[in-house]
Amino acid sequence: MEYRRLCESDQKFMTVIWENEPVSSSELVTLCYEKLGWKKSTTYTMLRKLCEKGLVRNENSVVTSLVPREKVMEHESAAFVEQTFGGSLPSFLVSFFGGRKLGEAEAEELKRLIDGYKED
Repeated sequence: MEYRRLCESDQKFMTVIWENEPVSSSELVTLCYEKLGWKKSTTYTMLRKLCEKGLVRNENSVVTSLVPREKVMEHESAAFVEQTFGGSLPSFLVSFFGGRKLGEAEAEELKRLIDGYKED
């Protein structure tokens, strides 16, 4: 499946699903009302839309995601860095830190993570 970026409402809806799956469609209506202020019709419209996009499944009134949250976060993060910083991860990090200093433990953790992604 080809991935397309999620709009804000899709992202919020998917978050409710990821945090509660598997979830009955009736419980999803309740959760979306509590967390997002959505009416039943809005929830069912969104559910149908995301089923058509291949992001969720509604089988026997039980809703589950078809795309892991981590995969969406990967794509969303990469698209943000590409769009905002021309794909430059160092430029993103400089902006993200904004002059903030790292503690020794944070710096070591970042070094460890970066080393895990280095090309050989």
